[in-house]
Amino acid sequence: MGKRGSPARRGTTWSALCKMATKLPGVEQGTSYGTPALHVRKKFLARLKEDGESVAIKIGFSDRDVLLELDPAAFYLTDHYRPYPAMLIRLKQVRVDLLEQILEQAWQLQAPKSLLAEATRDRAAGPQAARPRSPRRQIKRS
Repeated sequence: MGKRGSPARRGTTWSALCKMATKLPGVEQGTSYGTPALHVRKKFLARLKEDGESVAIKIGFSDRDVLLELDPAAFYLTDHYRPYPAMLIRLKQVRVDLLEQILEQAWQLQAPKSLLAEATRDRAAGPQAARPRSPRRQIKRS
C-alpha cells in the first residue's frame, strides 16, 4: 500500500508489469495466443490482451471474487474467463502495490513445488532472498 494517508499509485504498463514479474524465480517472457505473455516454467501467468490495455492473469476464484468487489474499475471479467481461475486487469486503473501482490499470487499458483521450496529456502537464508514472502499467501482486503 502507499504511505499512510496518501493514495496508492495507480496505473502501469505491460513493460513495467514484466519487470515486476521477472523478479520472481523462473518467470520468463513469451507469447500466448499471439500476444506477449509471462510464464513460470512454461505455465501461464499472464498475457497482454489484444486491446493492449488489459491483462489476463491467473488467480484463484476466491481471490478473484474479492478483487472484483474491491475495485471494479481495475478488475473485471468477460463471459469467456468466468469459468477459469483468471481475471482481467485494466493496466491504467490498477493499484501498483496490489498488482505486485496479484503477480506473486499468480506465481504461487503456477510455480512447481520444487521452485516454491527453493524460493522458501532462499527467503529463509537471508534478507536478500528472492520472493515470494510466503507460499500460497492470500490477497488482503483493503
